[in-house]
Amino acid sequence: MGRKSLKEDQQKKIIEAFYNIAIKEGIENTSFGKVAKELEMHPSLVVHYFSNKEELLLGLIDFIITSYKQIYQPESADVNSLERLTKVLNNIFSKKWNCYIDDSIFYNCFALIFRNPLIKSRFREMHLLLRRWLKTLIQECVDQKLIQCDDPAHAAEVIFVISDGAYYFLSMIDDPTEYDRCSENYRVEAFKILGLNSHQTS
Repeated sequence: MGRKSLKEDQQKKIIEAFYNIAIKEGIENTSFGKVAKELEMHPSLVVHYFSNKEELLLGLIDFIITSYKQIYQPESADVNSLERLTKVLNNIFSKKWNCYIDDSIFYNCFALIFRNPLIKSRFREMHLLLRRWLKTLIQECVDQKLIQCDDPAHAAEVIFVISDGAYYFLSMIDDPTEYDRCSENYRVEAFKILGLNSHQTS
């Protein structure tokens, strides 16, 4: 167990160093040598934990998934299912994504799906996982008769399609007022899908 924990700890440090360098220099310019220098370790030790850059990129995507899971964590555990769903919807249509993972890294990884089938598969798994988490929350509210929704999986899918398209477009808007206006419009539409009031307490 101890050896496994040490391995996981070292891998996490390497991935975080890779991530921090990539923010400044881009994924394509981030090398094992730069990661090793950042961590003050020999490059062979980086290779020991990640045999090639593809493995490191897959580890980075797992790091993104773990970070994004925080979108689903309410600030207080003392909330009912509907309050949690409302908070999660507000989080999805907020700037919190960027608080956890830099947008440039997310889209850098996304661009790689067109050249690497394995990264495409892992990236798709991430998107499906986000949808499943939301679907589970919606289903809980349906089961408790807090909302009406005939198909929670479809609702979660449509909400994320809005979210994905929204952030792609919002990333090109520099004016803060226009950004907030558009973001709010998308948030309202997401709430409508579930028959919820978009002005519920967040």
